[in-house]
Amino acid sequence: MSQGQPQRPQADQQEPIKYGDVFPVLGDLAAKPIAPQDASMMQSAETVVLGQTQKGGPASVMQSAATRNERAGFVGHTDVSDAAGDQGVTVAETDIQRSRIVTESVAGQVVGQYIQAAPVALTRPGSALEHDEITIGEALEASALTAGEKAVDQSDAAAIQAAEVRATGRNVITPGGIAAIAQSVATLNARTMRDQDKTKLADVLNDARAKLPADKAATREDAEGVVGAELRNNPNLTTYPGGVAEAVVAAARLNQEI
Repeated sequence: MSQGQPQRPQADQQEPIKYGDVFPVLGDLAAKPIAPQDASMMQSAETVVLGQTQKGGPASVMQSAATRNERAGFVGHTDVSDAAGDQGVTVAETDIQRSRIVTESVAGQVVGQYIQAAPVALTRPGSALEHDEITIGEALEASALTAGEKAVDQSDAAAIQAAEVRATGRNVITPGGIAAIAQSVATLNARTMRDQDKTKLADVLNDARAKLPADKAATREDAEGVVGAELRNNPNLTTYPGGVAEAVVAAARLNQEI
């Protein structure tokens, strides 16, 4: 996971650094200045769940922004935003196979998501650690958890298709498979007006491994192919936080570390 540090010069900071300046959040939260106590709450949550504050993580970014806001006089040292104070900050873990998904949120909106390798155990004294690589199918299932409420669009369908092709080693899309379903769903969603009526990623990618005719460990080349497909089909040329491309990238990165 990576979040950009605030880039505004302190000396001529004309307005406070807001959540929307450093995180992909929407609505009222995006317009809220980041306050010192917001950062402290996130630091405490990260420490409780993860054992320490994550370098470059949401707490670190919030602390940097809050410090600059305080020095510029926009917030006081004991200030807390109503978004964080009323709705809270959370750090949650979800275990899936040999990895865990960490989701960090402020006021119910995700400000950071990443996949960590689950601890591996010794099989017997003196033996080597048992390592199992994360497959593309597992990465797809992970994205169903981290971005499951996202309505499926063409960029998701393209990424899923690229993932299926990489997993199966075939250039032909499996009839009735997850790629074919994702494409149909994306087309239908584009014609559906209300978001609540649209089909979500979780609906398509739950049990992805069982729906794939074949699967394989995610590699850097696989990740590049999936990222490229998602980017080419997104009008903003970005990947979705915690979505298909980012999940495959995280899986490939963890596999390289094994």
